[in-house]
Amino acid sequence: LQFLYLIDHHTRAPPAAVVMSVCAGRPFPIGRGPWKTLDPFLFCVFHDDRFPKSAAGALGPDRAALRGRDLGMDFSYEGGWSMYHGEAVPGFPQHPHRGFETVTAVMEGLVDHFDSMGATGRYGHGDVQWMTAGDGVQHSEMFPLVRDDAPNPLELFQIWLNLPAAKKTAPPYFEMLWAPQVPRVRRGDAEVVVVAGGAALGVAPGAPPPNSWAADPGNDVAIWIVNGAKAGGSVTLPPAREGGAVNRTLYFFRGSAAAVTLSGPDGAPGAALQKHQAVQLNAALPVTVAASSDGTADVLILQGRPINEPVVQQGPFVCTSEAELRKTYQMYRDTEFGGWPWPSAGHHHPREQRRFAKRPGAAQEEYPPS
Repeated sequence: LQFLYLIDHHTRAPPAAVVMSVCAGRPFPIGRGPWKTLDPFLFCVFHDDRFPKSAAGALGPDRAALRGRDLGMDFSYEGGWSMYHGEAVPGFPQHPHRGFETVTAVMEGLVDHFDSMGATGRYGHGDVQWMTAGDGVQHSEMFPLVRDDAPNPLELFQIWLNLPAAKKTAPPYFEMLWAPQVPRVRRGDAEVVVVAGGAALGVAPGAPPPNSWAADPGNDVAIWIVNGAKAGGSVTLPPAREGGAVNRTLYFFRGSAAAVTLSGPDGAPGAALQKHQAVQLNAALPVTVAASSDGTADVLILQGRPINEPVVQQGPFVCTSEAELRKTYQMYRDTEFGGWPWPSAGHHHPREQRRFAKRPGAAQEEYPPS
């Protein structure tokens, strides 16, 4: 019997190699509201508003265009745009955050920023604002319609990146990554806008805030906006440097193509995504994204090592326990995170104001590099 076992053991064919799939999950839908994200991300939304020209002498739509809207809570997308929480100027007036970061990447249009630290600015047209809410901050994000002679389109991503427990009480901070500091890399038939995570693509975007989860290269955080894969065209994106230890999600958020196909190396099984679908990818593999022959495709990649801590979230507060969440609400009631030093909750800059930033306590304003 031992002899027979040895014959069988040494002559049995080796097992077939396991071929990994380029996808690590099933496709899921994404709509106009917040999209499903994976740790370390908490939230992602794409604003694509076709705002009209502004009313004469104002930075918001004509009053006739506001009739029938639930002002202060207008997410209707009627006519291709919403007022959100704004009443005269669209946007998000004074509101608090604590325990995470906001990354706001504006492809088109303008955002006016004010916060409880006394910082302010106007940014857009390719700029990125990266704000660490940390121990608590109030801010506003208003969308001024500066053109009174033409439409005012707005396209932006707002992405919430979690902070680990050890950094949730970090001082609030914001960083401006002006458009010239945000690399654009040509890969295949597409352009990749590199908000974060440039090493794999051979570029170096501006540094995130010092207490960000993205500040540690070992966390392999990447935010890539992949624009304009032409009809039938493709782009191949490299694997994450940290491989399977990283979460990576692809979102097919815009384009005239009906679908994109995802494929990996060496016959790795792929998938087909319809427009407004997303899927978790196997971050250890490169992925080729190909648009169908009927149009172009734009996709977003969110990637990062998971924090792997409890998430207890209620609205704009992100904690690791119910006790911490109760403490946060009490802190906000007691301190208002420094109060609100601006004339109104939805304050905005004048029409002629150019893009700039003024940091807390700074004597000088900062402008995009020419």
